[in-house]
Amino acid sequence: MKILTHNLGFPRIGANRELKKAVEGYWAGRVEESELLKTAHRLRVENWRSQATLGIDLVPSNDFSLYDQVLDMTCILGNLPERFQWASETVTLEQRFQLARGGQQSDMVPCEMKKWFDTNYHYIVPEFSRHSTFRLADTKPVQEFGEALQAGIRTKPVLLGPLTYLALGKSKDRFDRFEHLNSILPIYEELLSQLAQKGAEWVQIDEPILVQDLPENIRGLFLPTYQKLTGAAPGLKLLLATYFGELRENLPVVASLPVQAVHLDCVRGGAELPAWIEALPKSMNLSLGIVNGRNIWKTDFAPALDRIEHTLRAIDAERLFLAPSCSLLHVPISLRQEGKLARDLYAWLAFAEEKLDEIQNLARLAVGNGDLSVLHRNEIALQSRKVSARSRREELRQELAKLQTLPLGRQSPFEVRKTVQREKLGLPVLPVTTIGSFPQTPELRSVRAGYKKGQINSVVYERYIEQEIATAIALQERVGLDVFVHGEFERNDMVEYFGEQLEGFAFTANGWVQSYGTRCVKPPIIFGDVWRPHPMTVRWSTYAQSLTKFPVKGMLTGPITMIQWSFVRDDQPHSETAMQIAYALREEVLELEKNGISVIQIDEPALREGLPLRRADAAAYLAWAVRSFQACFTGVSDGTQIHTHMCYSEFPDIIDAIKAMDADVISIEASRSEMELIEFFVDYINDIGLGIYDVHSPAVPTVEFMEKLLRKAVNGLSADKIWVNPDCGLKTRRWEEVTPALQNLVRAAQHVRNGLLKESLVAS
Repeated sequence: MKILTHNLGFPRIGANRELKKAVEGYWAGRVEESELLKTAHRLRVENWRSQATLGIDLVPSNDFSLYDQVLDMTCILGNLPERFQWASETVTLEQRFQLARGGQQSDMVPCEMKKWFDTNYHYIVPEFSRHSTFRLADTKPVQEFGEALQAGIRTKPVLLGPLTYLALGKSKDRFDRFEHLNSILPIYEELLSQLAQKGAEWVQIDEPILVQDLPENIRGLFLPTYQKLTGAAPGLKLLLATYFGELRENLPVVASLPVQAVHLDCVRGGAELPAWIEALPKSMNLSLGIVNGRNIWKTDFAPALDRIEHTLRAIDAERLFLAPSCSLLHVPISLRQEGKLARDLYAWLAFAEEKLDEIQNLARLAVGNGDLSVLHRNEIALQSRKVSARSRREELRQELAKLQTLPLGRQSPFEVRKTVQREKLGLPVLPVTTIGSFPQTPELRSVRAGYKKGQINSVVYERYIEQEIATAIALQERVGLDVFVHGEFERNDMVEYFGEQLEGFAFTANGWVQSYGTRCVKPPIIFGDVWRPHPMTVRWSTYAQSLTKFPVKGMLTGPITMIQWSFVRDDQPHSETAMQIAYALREEVLELEKNGISVIQIDEPALREGLPLRRADAAAYLAWAVRSFQACFTGVSDGTQIHTHMCYSEFPDIIDAIKAMDADVISIEASRSEMELIEFFVDYINDIGLGIYDVHSPAVPTVEFMEKLLRKAVNGLSADKIWVNPDCGLKTRRWEEVTPALQNLVRAAQHVRNGLLKESLVAS
């Protein structure tokens, strides 16, 4: 008796981020297209063989991407927006990247980028209009299945489902994009037919929108859609994959579909397992996502085996599959490269390869074929974590309990604070600032790495960082910004930098995870109670402020973003961990204020990312998220201006929470959407910084382009509450791009200011 094992997706970037280096080399002109494609092929084969070696029965293919799997589906369907002037039969590599990064022409704006459900992964948003046309323009799933066959592995191709693809998209002319369903289904049918002809036995179709609230008319589209798809290639078996939550009212819809297997996220949706077992048709297999694909803690085998054995009492082992809860895209590849982690912490963790090993062990143990010593070692590791003194600090918890009796937030309402701050800071209408970071050059990264390795002493390192800050301050004065930043040259990552200075965090040497495109991050591990042993940013902020009479922002990362962009302990509610971080940050805020920093930015770009996928669950999350943000600046004076930054958020979902956060200024991404977000902030009384410079594109935006966006903003909102800034930090850009872009940004603001002055004079 055997339980089938499979995987929903594997990390793409390579053990040493080979994909990132190859793609960025291609963009820079150092790597030929043929060399990039050769590297990608090698990584795919390595991934397939690694999973097969670990004993996975159904190894996925087409989970690999040079940028993003949603973008890949856009190219497969030939769904390129008109502005990209695509007229050929197939999509080239250069066109694929233009969709994500924009073209050299200023009107070739890249497609928008959004968070993939409630993860820190970003996807490129498909665009639709009533005039959209579709055709099979890329056979990537078929080609990669063929590659795997040549490598001796019959894979399970993965396709983003048609209804999820449409749901993730954006209608440019308020057209109902689901009306395009009948136009894209023939392309899906053709892909399935080609895969069957190539020899595929199983195809995984991902429909994660089934864990969200869906209108009745969208739910009604699933049955006819899958009736067509299952008829496209008789003999081909379809596995419908859902993940990131419970199906709830969508469960009967999924149970009615004519597919051969359904995947259930048993980590986030395990409470539904009894209902699933009862609803499961006899013709359908059930895949249990029994291992957490989104976090790095070792699986507790005892409750996992209970769930598997409960299922086996209702269905035969031949109908049961085991897998991670979702794609392993969200975790690092392997613990094998983490020899410097503390031994006890190492024993508590499982990365992608270790999670697949857990799947295999659970499959064997559930049917009596497993090694009982594996179960025993699992019990020992988990027990050591429960009793570890490194996890809890009772004196800290007692101190936090006292702090939480303080009233949260500001002393005075925003209207009062704004008057005080305006007099103190002396800012013009439409003040110009940046989000925080400036370019991280290869030389800077090399110096910082040398300092970390002990090859450069602290005196030399600090002198170098001071020089970089001085250069940045001089540039901002020369360009004409109104509120400066120190540039964050001492920081590797906006979360990692703070985590390295807070207790309760641990760090990997090579635990890289893809965030978007070639952007990879090493999420910290929050394993214990969090506290601040010493100041973290005061040294550099006060040095920068000493160089100029203009205000310099103190830059911090907020508690929700620290949580969302870390691997968080799972032995207490996230709300408790967030409040611990918030009070650690509050100590830093008060010390910055004490040292003369009058503008402090507490970034929360991940606030929307953490929003539960169901509306019914949102209020509780937003309540503790807002409380933790307010705790960061409880006790500051009215004259200290608190900023926050959010990017790529669906603001209608969180606008009430943004108001409750009560930051003096919020900066947001607005350029890719061409200011569409303005309508959601019409009755927002606090100040708002509108990003009119897309930092994720290599193109330097013109004065005319940014002026047009800014005038649109002024026409929709009061100029008195608008700030002017880029969409995000500038760390990934080059100085050759940043300097002219900021010059154009300032000129655009000056032009609009002058126009407002003329209008005011005429009116008077």
